[in-house]
Amino acid sequence: MLVWLADYLSQFYSAFSVVQYLTLRGIFAVVTALVISWVFGPAVIRKLNQLQMGQAIRGDGPQSHLSKAGTPTMGGALILLAVFISTLLWADLGNRYVWIVLGTTLTFGLVGWVDDYRKVVEKDPRGLPARWKYLWQSLFGLTSALVLYYTAQVPAETELIVPFFKNIALAMGPFYILFAYFVIVGTSNAVNLTDGLDGLAILPTVLVSGALGIIAYLTGNYQFANYLHIPFISGAGELLIITGALCGAGLGFLWFNTYPAMVFMGDIGALALGAALGVIAVIVRQEIVLAIMGGVFVVETLSVILQVASFKLTGKRIFRMAPLHHHYELKGWPEPRVIVRFWIITVVLVLVGLATLKLR
Repeated sequence: MLVWLADYLSQFYSAFSVVQYLTLRGIFAVVTALVISWVFGPAVIRKLNQLQMGQAIRGDGPQSHLSKAGTPTMGGALILLAVFISTLLWADLGNRYVWIVLGTTLTFGLVGWVDDYRKVVEKDPRGLPARWKYLWQSLFGLTSALVLYYTAQVPAETELIVPFFKNIALAMGPFYILFAYFVIVGTSNAVNLTDGLDGLAILPTVLVSGALGIIAYLTGNYQFANYLHIPFISGAGELLIITGALCGAGLGFLWFNTYPAMVFMGDIGALALGAALGVIAVIVRQEIVLAIMGGVFVVETLSVILQVASFKLTGKRIFRMAPLHHHYELKGWPEPRVIVRFWIITVVLVLVGLATLKLR
């Protein structure tokens, strides 16, 4: 929005033309989202408390979590508010990728909102039944995949890029739709499964988002893309604004979500943020790199799959409890130790993911 205004005003005062610089707008997006989260965070927490939007705690989980009962949840709405306002202010709203990412984030956030509402307000511990949750996620994820496929302008937009290899780009054809769908829905659920401890999911989300922003900027710049042997996707650089907003909003939310948490993001935040990461990775053609950088999300998800499969097939559990972070809690690790160590692992994995851009 401000891009258009600055473009108009630059006719009268050339200093406004500086707003056209993508990197500067990316910084503004981070700061704007961060300030919104900081300023409105206390009010959102008070309102959630007034509405008695308290988190219900599973009785079969770690006993240390029982003290968290009643902590306000659905704080992810604050993150989404900050992201949307910041993006609408600083992004080029004529860019189709901006609207695809915002649309995907919003629709998955709505699914999470319904799930949270049923748990917190209607006091239904199941929330939105799994089959209905997955149905709506599938519908919205498939819609995003179809839009990306049918609006693709060059073959590179639908090719599978393999890290560490310069010349391996596999044309997927219509299979791209199914692949993109699984990445978006899978990442959404992976972040949701990881969101079980104070701040555990939000900082990895910020770190991965920041790295995707760097990749988006490089992918949208022909010279950098050509130098790094990654696909040039015209317009993808504008996603730097959204990833910047995600970073700012996430850091602002962490201010209140860090241990001991004053607010939880709930499914409204986790499902939406995961879907945003997934669709951005699909657009910049770095789905495999996303799996590397989001290794914590991947392992958390695999721990649940393995636990369920093992129990159904053998009647035995592999972990003391799944997702994996609960396993370490039940082994006696204090919650902050689990959180910080998972953060450190994510930092390392993000650096490895970024290194794949050059190690080819």
